[in-house]
Amino acid sequence: MAAPEFVTLQVEDGVGTIRLDRPKMNAIDEQLHWEVRAAALEAGKDPEVRAVVLYGGERVFAAGADIKAMSQLTGASMVAWGRELTASFTTVAHIPKPVIAAITGYALGGGYELALCADFRIMGRDAKVGQPEIQLGVIPGAGGTQRLARLVGPAKAKDLVFTGRHVGAEEALEMGLADAVVPDDEVHATAVAMARKFAAGPPLALAAAKRAIDEGLDGSLAAGLELESRLFAELFDTEDQATGMRSFLESGPGKATFTGR
Repeated sequence: MAAPEFVTLQVEDGVGTIRLDRPKMNAIDEQLHWEVRAAALEAGKDPEVRAVVLYGGERVFAAGADIKAMSQLTGASMVAWGRELTASFTTVAHIPKPVIAAITGYALGGGYELALCADFRIMGRDAKVGQPEIQLGVIPGAGGTQRLARLVGPAKAKDLVFTGRHVGAEEALEMGLADAVVPDDEVHATAVAMARKFAAGPPLALAAAKRAIDEGLDGSLAAGLELESRLFAELFDTEDQATGMRSFLESGPGKATFTGR
């Protein structure tokens, strides 16, 4: 793949920021989502990255898919296009590290579907989110009907998908679409500060916790409990477990330094 044009991964103090920068509104086309996928894979594999922030810049997170490009597609051609877009977003969702979406301006359609792949969403006070695809005669096609319903329940998801309305920050917080609302110029800094707290934690345990929760929700309670028990036991073969318990016994909680081994 050629050098990325619209998406970069910037790493500092254990936090990797996946930055979208496709003027003017970070519209998601084929190139951008492939670059997002590449950045997510890199962030997942890089041991220097302990937590990830998704960020579209001060003006906008991502206003949605590139409608001009999509309008030329048929149902047959959309099958492949949609499959690859979903695969790119799923790669973000599967980053084995805490992921925070820092939402400024708009996160609409595919833009909010990308934000849904994060573990947490920080919104600016003037930001708006939504799934407006119904207004184009289609439905969300990259996770909006599935991840949204799992996040806020089917009735609230249907409200947003059926109407296509934009939701402001305070309502988004009340509905569970966002986890925090801060001044617009503090969105990125707040997300990075949150990520740094996670970055100080045990990487293997955080990855196991994320996997247990995410995969557990997709199956039965019994299957989830079995997965949790297995991942819990596997962590007892790690240096981080030995370090964490020794530190607790010697110095009390919250003082261990973890290496990810």
